[in-house]
Amino acid sequence: MSIAPNSPQLAPLLSGSPCWVERSVDDLRGAIEFYTGLFGWHYADDGGYTVAMVDGVPVAGLPQGEPEPWRLYLVTPHARATAEKVFHLGGSVLRNPEDGPDHTQSTVIADPTGAVVGFRHVPPDWRFGIAGHGAYAWAELNTRDGAAADEFFGELCSYDITQIGDGHRLDYASYSLEGTEVIGRQKMGREFPYGERSHWMVYFNAAPEIGTDSVAYRVLELGGRVTVEPYDTPFGRITVVEDHAGMAFSVIDPSRKIEAGPRAEVDDPFDD
Repeated sequence: MSIAPNSPQLAPLLSGSPCWVERSVDDLRGAIEFYTGLFGWHYADDGGYTVAMVDGVPVAGLPQGEPEPWRLYLVTPHARATAEKVFHLGGSVLRNPEDGPDHTQSTVIADPTGAVVGFRHVPPDWRFGIAGHGAYAWAELNTRDGAAADEFFGELCSYDITQIGDGHRLDYASYSLEGTEVIGRQKMGREFPYGERSHWMVYFNAAPEIGTDSVAYRVLELGGRVTVEPYDTPFGRITVVEDHAGMAFSVIDPSRKIEAGPRAEVDDPFDD
């Protein structure tokens, strides 16, 4: 039984759009207890791979292995071609393309600023739930070099790039496909600890009936930590937390928004 009334929707499978999130864990039981208590996830076993479900829709993976942060995967029509292009654009291939038992092919790369992300070729019937309580909501690249990230991902994924901030005090870009925002890119400023490396932040949804504040409080009850107290943004009310094992993620209630100023288009780095 769902703990919130809104069920996930299926993510569109556009090349360059999010298609999966997973967190490798060494204590599967502990992870299941935490995320079940937080989001009400239930689980299915897919050949030894633990799939988290919301109302019967897959929303995340909890593979067993060396503990790693939440990892985002983006759709690619051909994982091997993506890996080759990453290399030529100055990125690094951390895991060579490999076939999965679920008819996928995945690769893991680091962009030129050092942040790690996956790419996955998925079949047409692939199911990844978004927008429901406890399902994926958003992801953003936090980087020290916004211009380099924009150039790399603009060329790799053919994103349309829009600057949301002023480019100086707030340097935040939206990456879009076919008129739909799919991921974000934020230049890390003084609010980030000195020396923190470029990384991706994965966001999960909080249903309006539950709210971000209640989810943050529940994180504490379950042995996690709130690293950024809930705050309001033009996109919703957000908190940044760590799970029971110290791995970070964000939670957003998109219904709680404040007004924002007008956006400005980014200069296209590929426009002659």
